[in-house]
Amino acid sequence: MSTTASPTLRQVIGLPADLARLADATLVLIDYQNTYRTGVMALPGADRALTAGARLLERARAAGAHVIHVVNDGGRDTPYDVRAEIGAISSQVAPRDGEPVVVKTFPDAFHQTDLHKILTDLNAGPDLILAGFMTHMCVAFTAQGAFNLGYRPTVVADACATRPLSGPDGALLSADTLHDAALATIGDLFGLVVPTADLLPA
Repeated sequence: MSTTASPTLRQVIGLPADLARLADATLVLIDYQNTYRTGVMALPGADRALTAGARLLERARAAGAHVIHVVNDGGRDTPYDVRAEIGAISSQVAPRDGEPVVVKTFPDAFHQTDLHKILTDLNAGPDLILAGFMTHMCVAFTAQGAFNLGYRPTVVADACATRPLSGPDGALLSADTLHDAALATIGDLFGLVVPTADLLPA
């Protein structure tokens, strides 16, 4: 059994490993909704990730980066009801005037939304910084969607969180295990992963 990690697909095909500067990137905050802080969808690491996300947002604004917020709309009377407090963006990372809010109904924030058009209208470069909820779902699929469209996504690990789920054999996969696996999948091909926003050059 191998005791060393395989090279990533990014390494095999020669994709760049240099980190984006915040000033040259667009920050996309994904589903930082109250949905994930209480009730059936509450995530074990939600508050920790939100604190990290707020620091990331502060740094991005200070650097002059574009900021886009994404929310998931699951419809009325669901935990994802964007018309209710449960589906609202958490106050720590609330949008400022002029920061677009993209409403999606699929895990990939590019699918059937105007996110790509907004980025084009902003004359944004290819570098996207992604963070939010949930790591294995909307963060991972938005990173893939960005990659498919030619963007260069970077995911900030400590500003993301997910929940525990059952594995194929019924054994519990902890939130941390699923979080790490999702980040490893992203880092294999779709984008770069950094442990914390502090490692991103301004």
